[in-house]
Amino acid sequence: MKTRDDIRNIAIIAHVDHGKTTLVNEMLKQSDTLDEHINLQDRAMDTNAIEKERGITILSKNTAVKYGDTTINIVDTPGHADFGGEVERIMKMVDGVLLVVDAFEGTMPQTRFVLKKALEQHLTPIVVINKIDRPGARPAEVVDEVLELFIDLGAEEDQLEFPIVYASAINGTSSYSDDPADQEHTMVPLFDTILKTIPAPEDTSDEPLQFQVSMLDYNDYVGRIGIGRVFRGTISVGDNVTVLKLDGSKKNFRVTKIFGFFGLKRIEVKSAKSGDLIAVSGMEDIYVGETVADADHPEALPVLRIDPPTLQMMFLQNDSPFAGREGDKVTARKLEDYLRSKLQTDVSLRVEDTDQAGAWMVSGRGELHLSILVEEMRRAGFELQLGRPEVIYREIDGKLCEPFEEVQIDTPEQYTGTIIDAMAQRKGEMQNMENEGNGQTRLTFLAPSRGLIGYSTEFLSSTGGYGIMNHTFEKYLPVVKNWEPGRTSGALVSINAGQATTYSLQSIEDRGQLFIDAGTEVYEGMIVGQNSREMDIAVNATKGKNLTNTRASGKDHAAAIKTPKHLSLEESIEFLNEDELCEVTPESVRLRKKILNTNERQKADKKKKKTTN
Repeated sequence: MKTRDDIRNIAIIAHVDHGKTTLVNEMLKQSDTLDEHINLQDRAMDTNAIEKERGITILSKNTAVKYGDTTINIVDTPGHADFGGEVERIMKMVDGVLLVVDAFEGTMPQTRFVLKKALEQHLTPIVVINKIDRPGARPAEVVDEVLELFIDLGAEEDQLEFPIVYASAINGTSSYSDDPADQEHTMVPLFDTILKTIPAPEDTSDEPLQFQVSMLDYNDYVGRIGIGRVFRGTISVGDNVTVLKLDGSKKNFRVTKIFGFFGLKRIEVKSAKSGDLIAVSGMEDIYVGETVADADHPEALPVLRIDPPTLQMMFLQNDSPFAGREGDKVTARKLEDYLRSKLQTDVSLRVEDTDQAGAWMVSGRGELHLSILVEEMRRAGFELQLGRPEVIYREIDGKLCEPFEEVQIDTPEQYTGTIIDAMAQRKGEMQNMENEGNGQTRLTFLAPSRGLIGYSTEFLSSTGGYGIMNHTFEKYLPVVKNWEPGRTSGALVSINAGQATTYSLQSIEDRGQLFIDAGTEVYEGMIVGQNSREMDIAVNATKGKNLTNTRASGKDHAAAIKTPKHLSLEESIEFLNEDELCEVTPESVRLRKKILNTNERQKADKKKKKTTN
C-alpha cells in the first residue's frame, strides 16, 4: 500500500479546560510554521468573541504545522458535549487523536464522550497528560484512569498500547517522563510521537475522486465553503465534479477555489489529493456528509452519523411593550432567516415551524448550545423571546423514552448530603462515590436531563461556589412517570408600568429575592423577582412615597434596598416556568409572563386549575 509520508491528520480532543487550545498554540509556536516576527496571542485558535470570553471552544478549527518535511494537519475540537456535533464530524477527517487529560482532574465526563467517538472510528490515540506542573498533579493515577476508560469503552488491543507524553502546554514544555523536573522547553517529544504513531494517509490519488464535507463555512465573496478530506483521487480548480446529495440526487458544479490550511491562515492552492484536508468553494447548496465525486465515477462515501438534539426551546418574535427599543432586527422574517441560515453550518441544530405566528421550535444538544446561539443573535442586533427549555422525547421499541445524562460532581465533602438529596429529588441515581483526598468527594449519577434543567444555579449556591459539575448525554431510557420537575417558588410580577422606586422595592423585598434595581423601567407582567413561596404575587414596583409637610417622628433613614440578583442569560432561561418567557435584546435580559395583563392572567390561572381538578 502506497502512503503519503509527507502528512499526518490528527484531532485534538479533551474535556473542557484541559488545555487543548493552549497545546495547539504551543505546537504552532514551536514548529517551522510561523514567521519569527509573528507574536501569537493566547488561545489563537479561538477566534469567536464568545469563545474568547468564556474560554471554551465552540467551533472546530483547522490548522496545519510544519515539522521537518512533514505537514501535520490539526483539528482543534470543542470539549463540551453540547457541541458534540462538531466533534463527531471531524473524526472522519483524521487518522489519529491526541487525547489531552488534566494531570490533576483526570478523566471527566466529556473525556469519555470525545474518546468514545474517536474509538468508534478506530482512530490511533496518543495520550497527553497536560498540566504536569499543577499543584496536586497525580500523573501515574491519571494514566491508570485513562487506561480504565479505554478498556471500559471497548478499545481495540492496539488502541490500548497508546504512547504517553507529559506536558505543560501553558509553559511550552514536554517530556516522556511523569516527573515535572524532567520537563524541557520543547514540543519535540510530542511531534516525534505523532510522526511515529499516527498512520500516514493512504495515497490513492490515481483513483476517481471522493471528497466528503465534514464542516461548512460561508464567505461573502465566494459563498458556501465545504471543508473536509479528500479520501480518494485528486481535485483541482476548474474541475467539473458531481455532488452526491443526502437525498440520493446528484448535482454537477465547477470547483472555483480550493484552500489549504497552514498556520492560522487558509491559503489558495491549485489542487489537492488523497489525504489532504481542504476547503472547496463553488457549491451553492452543499451540506455536511455529502460526497463530491468524479463526474464519471460518482460513488458516495458512507453518510456521517450525528447524534440528534436532546433539548428544544421556543424562539418567538419579541412582542413585549419594550420591543424595538434596543435591537434593529425585530421582525419575524429576520428572525426566521437567521435561524434557517444557522442550519447551514450547525448540524446539531433543528428549526421547525409551529402553529403560532412568529414562533419556531429550535432544538439543540443542550442548554449551553442553545444559549450560545441566543448570545450570538443578541450581539447581531436581534430582539427575541424564549420559552422554557424542554427535553425531546423519543419512542424506542414501543416505549416513550427521555434523555438521561451522566453527572459527575466534585465537591467539598461537607456538601455531599445536600447534593445527594437534590439529585434524588431530580430522580438522579447515584452510580459511584469516591473520596478524592484533601476533603474532596467525587459523586457520579445517572439522571434524566429534564431534572437537570435549572439545577446549575442551585448547585453553585448549595456548594458555596466550590462545587464543579459536569454532565454529558448518556442514553435514552423509559420516561420517569408521575414526576414533573420545575421551579418550586413563585415570581414577583409587576402590575403596572413605569420606573421602579426604592420606596416600592423596599416593601417588596421582604417577599423574596429582587432581580431589578431602583430606576429600572418595568412593564405590566414583567417579573421583578422570585417569591420565597410557591405562588406568584402581583406587586407594585413603581409606587412613590406620599409627600407631606409633616416631619415623621424618629430619625430619618436613607432609603436602601438589598443588592438585587442580576440573572445572566443562562440563569434567566433556567428560571422559566411554562407560563413565562425570557425577553432577550442586545442590552437587556428580562423575564415576563406570557399573559401580561394581570386580570387576564388570573382568569387563565383559575381556568387552568378548574381543568386540572
